[in-house]
Amino acid sequence: MSFDLDALRAAVLRHGRVSRVVIAATHGSVPREVGAAMLVWQGGQSGTVGGGTLEYELAGAARAQEQPTRLSRHALGPDMGQCCGGAVEVVSEVYDAARVAGLERRDVIARPVTGGDAPPLAVRRMLARARDRGALPAPTLVEGWMVEPVHPHAAPLWIWGAGHVGRALAATFAPLPDFRVTWADTGAARFPAVVPDDVTVWPAPNLPALVVHAPRDAHHLIVTYSHELDLALCHALLRHEFVTCGLIGSATKWARFRKRLVALGHAPAEIARIDCPIGDPNLGKHPQAIAVGTATALLKKRQAPAARHQGTTA
Repeated sequence: MSFDLDALRAAVLRHGRVSRVVIAATHGSVPREVGAAMLVWQGGQSGTVGGGTLEYELAGAARAQEQPTRLSRHALGPDMGQCCGGAVEVVSEVYDAARVAGLERRDVIARPVTGGDAPPLAVRRMLARARDRGALPAPTLVEGWMVEPVHPHAAPLWIWGAGHVGRALAATFAPLPDFRVTWADTGAARFPAVVPDDVTVWPAPNLPALVVHAPRDAHHLIVTYSHELDLALCHALLRHEFVTCGLIGSATKWARFRKRLVALGHAPAEIARIDCPIGDPNLGKHPQAIAVGTATALLKKRQAPAARHQGTTA
């Protein structure tokens, strides 16, 4: 788990005053892990710290909270009447635009909850180890300070095609903080009447011509209604650049595509960067099953441990 600064920034921009509620420590059996968080504002919320009475009570307390930061402990059985026998310690912080601005350009957000303004030795050592090893620390509450790694910026994900599989992909990826979804097809009528929140819809009669507008660090999933259009998109993306590209289809379709892409001038090693078929064959061919398998594979690639630490700020 990590501090999703992008989501907090967007919520504050939209709602003004937002409380972030995060599980800071756990004891025994509890519904969510340390670092699980939700954002709460008047009239709404996003994310979850486990649901049930705990989440309901914490959301209500966050909306009424006046102090900037509060640490509380909740025994889930005695206090909440929940079956879990454990307890959680929870940090609730109120954010506005000015407070969010103070968090920018950090890999780790370490701040006092009940401790003093100067980070204790344990926190300084934790941050030093993170710098030395090139790896971010896990979320933790230590000596009155809450330490959380910042979630990486959402990766651009382009879904090409708004048919059954495209719709399942958009619905599956849209809630995930790891991705920022752009959804393209040949006309506005191809899309559903209700599009998932935070998904950018881009109708364009000539989809391959749209490829030049995609960031070069984007992930792509090609699931259009036409094999010729699929091939044209593969050709355009191989000439453009991408991080990953997945194509819906069978082994036979992919064998034919490889031959045609070679004829279009692409090297076999470059063509091999395209994954076909997408999804997990063990899950079946239902559109939602394809979406689940595809999302699982991309999440594993996205969240694989990497030495991305470039200096930690407390």
